[in-house]
Amino acid sequence: MSVQERKERERAHRHQLIVAAARELAEAHGWDAVTTRRLSERIEYSQPVLYSHFRGKREIVGAVALEGFTELTATMREAVANGPEGRAAVAALAGAYLDFAERNPALYDAMFLLDTGLPFADEATPAPLREGFETLLNTLGALAGSAEPALFVEVFWSALHGLVSLTRSGRLPRQEASRRLDVLVDRFAGRGCPDAHTRSC
Repeated sequence: MSVQERKERERAHRHQLIVAAARELAEAHGWDAVTTRRLSERIEYSQPVLYSHFRGKREIVGAVALEGFTELTATMREAVANGPEGRAAVAALAGAYLDFAERNPALYDAMFLLDTGLPFADEATPAPLREGFETLLNTLGALAGSAEPALFVEVFWSALHGLVSLTRSGRLPRQEASRRLDVLVDRFAGRGCPDAHTRSC
């Protein structure tokens, strides 16, 4: 291994160390607890070393978010790996999404609620975000009916995010979560419509 290769490997290791430490701190104590000082203490590198990887907390949160999107995509792909169709596919994706958000609250906040500078629905959207959306689109696009598949998936994603956010904040009673999920799944699977043979609803 050349000196340059070793330096690149060490840099990649430090980068991942910073991201992992930020995520651990956030999950344990919230994002307000994640500061460059605390991170440098935890990873046992100086703050200048940390700033040689990230310009500040916003970039660190963005790196954590990218990691989260990679994990969420893998979770959703695993949920539909056996090829469920129709309602089963909607239920598998919705359940996987909600379980992921429940298990990783701080990570979810980094992905969807905090300012990371990551562009959504743009040519510059990073691959992990595009791949997550494409997983939903590839699985659910056929259920869109007369709607544009991408818009159908955006509304599905928005509904899931709304359930996550409103339940976590206490605006929606947690004990009714499973019933709400059933309603959402039925609607996006084309059930519960006035005319069960159309997608007009």
